[in-house]
Parts: sequence; C-alpha cells; structure tokens
Amino acid sequence: MSAPDIRLGTWEAVSLVAGREVKTKMRSKAFIITTVATLVLLVGFALVMKLTSGGSDATVGVTQETEALAAPLKATAKAIGESVDTKNVDEKAGRAQVADESLDALLVGDGGEIRVVVKKDLDDTLKNALNVLAGQVAMNQEITRQDGDPAKVQSAVAAAEVAVEPLEEPFPYQPDQLVLGIIAGILIYMSLLLNGQMVAQGVVEEKSSRVVELLLSTIRPWQLMAGKVLGIGFVGLVQMAVIGGVGLAAALALDVLTISASAAVGTVIWLIVWYLLGFVMYSLVFAGLGALVSRQEDVGGVITPALMFVIVGYVIGISILPSDPDNALAEVLSVIPVFAPTLMPMRLAMGGVPVWEAALSVVLVVALIPVLVWLAGRIYANAVMRSGSRVKLKVGPRPA
Repeated sequence: MSAPDIRLGTWEAVSLVAGREVKTKMRSKAFIITTVATLVLLVGFALVMKLTSGGSDATVGVTQETEALAAPLKATAKAIGESVDTKNVDEKAGRAQVADESLDALLVGDGGEIRVVVKKDLDDTLKNALNVLAGQVAMNQEITRQDGDPAKVQSAVAAAEVAVEPLEEPFPYQPDQLVLGIIAGILIYMSLLLNGQMVAQGVVEEKSSRVVELLLSTIRPWQLMAGKVLGIGFVGLVQMAVIGGVGLAAALALDVLTISASAAVGTVIWLIVWYLLGFVMYSLVFAGLGALVSRQEDVGGVITPALMFVIVGYVIGISILPSDPDNALAEVLSVIPVFAPTLMPMRLAMGGVPVWEAALSVVLVVALIPVLVWLAGRIYANAVMRSGSRVKLKVGPRPA
C-alpha cells in the first residue's frame, strides 16, 4: 500500500508559510526598532523643516535717515534670491544690536550712499544685495542731476524682461516635490535592501537548520518560496504604509508641504505600488540566489550582483535628479525594470513624468515577474535541499 499524500493544497501551503513569516517578522525586535527609528527620523525632519523654513536670510537695521532704503533693499534682495528683513532703530541702539548679533547689519548715514555697520564682516549674500542697492542709489542720483525722474526710470527698468521662447514647455518643479522624490527613493532603497536580503537570509537559515526538509515533506519548493516572498513582502508593505502615512500626515500637519494633499497622497500611493513591484521582482531573485548557499556568511557574496542594480539605480537618482530632474540617462534607466523600482518613484514624486513612460515601466516589470517566478522557482527547487559548498547556478527540472 502506497503512503498517503500529505501535501497541502497550493493556496493552503502558500498562506501557511506566508502567515508564519508575517508573525515572526512583525514580532521581531529588528522590525519594531527599524519602523520606530524611521518614523522618528521622518517626524524630526518635518519639524526641522518647519523651524528652518520661512525665516529671512538676514535682518538689517535702518535709522530714521536711511528708512527710505528699506523697501529697495528688500526688493533688491528678492531679485537675487535672498530674503532680508528690516528693523527701524535709532543709530545708538542699532549699533548695540549689531554688537550682540540681534542685527546682521545697520544702515547708517544720510541715505545718499550705502554705509553699513557690521560686527566683524559682511555676509557675502547680503553684501551682494547691498552692492546692487548702492548701484541703484548712485544711478538715481545721476538721473536727478540730469533733471530726470528716477521713479520713471526705475519703473521702466523693472518692467524690462527677457522674452523666452522655449521649444518645449518646461515642467515647473517645486522644491517640495524634489524633497518628496528624494525621500521616496530613500524609502524604496532601504526597503528593497533590508526586506530583499531578509528573504535570502531566511532561505539560508532554514537550509542550515534543516527545517526545510520538514517543510518540503508537506509542501512543494515553489510554494515555500512563494509563501516566504508574500509573507515578508506583506511585512514590508505594512512598514512602508505606516512610514509613508505618518510622514505625510506630519508634513501636512506642520505645513511643511506646500503642494496639494492629493499630490502628496499620490506620491505615497506610487511609493507603495513601486515597493510591491520592486520587492516581488528582487525577492524572487534573492530567494533563488539564497538557496545556492548554506551559510549566512555567504549570503552577501551571492546576492551582491543583484543588489548592485538596486544600489546603482538609487545612486543615480539621488545624485542626478535633484539638480537635473530632466536628465536623459535617468529617464531611460527609470523605464528599465532592474532600475525602475528606485528611479521611477523618485521621478513620479518630482512630477513631469509622461503617462506613457510611467505605464511602460510598470508593464515591463509586471511582464518580467512571471519569467522570474519560473526561473527562480527552478533554481530554488534545484538548490534548496542541497547543503555544504555553494551550488552552481543552473536551472534544473522542477520536482513534483
């Protein structure tokens, strides 16, 4: 009489392994500490942005004689990208405030020329604004000597601007979008790096403890791999959703973000979508590669080639996109599946990505996943029961 078949059904087997991974990982200290630490960093970053944003670059005191220079100084500073506040003081009090650094500078004299009192030296950015103002004052005086009207001349100069004729309409990137893009790239990178390696380490841990022999007596190798990927993926998804949701809520509550709430929510949604796509794609590869070795110290070496694609995509995105969001190399690589999980969410957060590019990147990754399921499943089934030296990377027949 043949032995009864004790193997579980497909969904029952996969869900059993996935449930085990979820319970184990979500109760682990590493998961809790990582999640809490990331949340603290995000909320702290939002608080720092709140405290440091909106302030002026310098505060300049003006006396009764130089009060007329306050408005032109502010306008001049704004024109060169600086923010300057002015404060009305008498000269004696102003000098004291410059000495105790309550004021960055004090305009003195009769206003006919730009004379400034500082504690030691003049900040370069403030000096640039004051130099431009000095030129305006000198020009106004010359216009007056020539019986002209300085106000009319200034009005005509202010109205003059360059006429730009772009061949392509540029996308108006906002600083908040760039920050969101960088944060999205960092979160995706960290999640793929940590959770992807967790899959490979889990496979090796089961091999080294011989637990895999007991598991494979009731389930098939590909079911074990799928359950592990789904379980750890769900844990990472929960972590990503919590971190993204809390970070977004903190940024909106503190008025750190000036973009619309819908745009911010859209960034979080894309972040989750690309985490899922990237995790499934890379974890399949990591599971197959992890099965090739039997010791934890060998995991790093065997998965390094795959990790390099994650690292390269992240480095390109974090180093190029903030200063050049329309970079052609980043645009091309963000559509290629192995680089898309780190590059595309950064570009989507920054905005300006054509719909066809976003759709094409998703379609290519989704199309690649079934191929990786087949390939990783064959490698996993061939290698997961072997221990000792590293198994050669080859595709063997899948056992029943």
